[in-house]
Amino acid sequence: MQDPLLKLRDIHQPPPGWWVVAAVLLLAIAVATWFAWRRRQRRRAIEQLFDQTIERAETPGAKIAAMSELLRRASRRIDPDADKLQGEAWLRFLDRGLKVPMFAAGVGSTLRDGGFRRDVSGLEVDGLREVTRARFLDWMDR
Repeated sequence: MQDPLLKLRDIHQPPPGWWVVAAVLLLAIAVATWFAWRRRQRRRAIEQLFDQTIERAETPGAKIAAMSELLRRASRRIDPDADKLQGEAWLRFLDRGLKVPMFAAGVGSTLRDGGFRRDVSGLEVDGLREVTRARFLDWMDR
């Protein structure tokens, strides 16, 4: 005969099967792949925005003005008041965080007055485009 007062025991769950572990792992891989794909799509869209905006500008001065406008828009992601900076302060802001200053002392200094000059060469615009594109993409990826 059994004792009328039975001892209660904790309920133990069985250990998860390998299929649960595999499902969680597959889900994690799928989520990581989706985020990577979205990041690449966003990067391509930002690159296209920059390239198409510059290509639409017809003159070298207009191309420089378009680059400046794109940088000013992107700068708001770093500092909401950065787009109001002028002259050397703007160029120093663009150089902030770079190992080698490219704007205040380099090819990027064309941004200061290149949009107003008539004699801007295609080489200056091409050099400026590389520097501004890299800075624009860096800021927009944050």
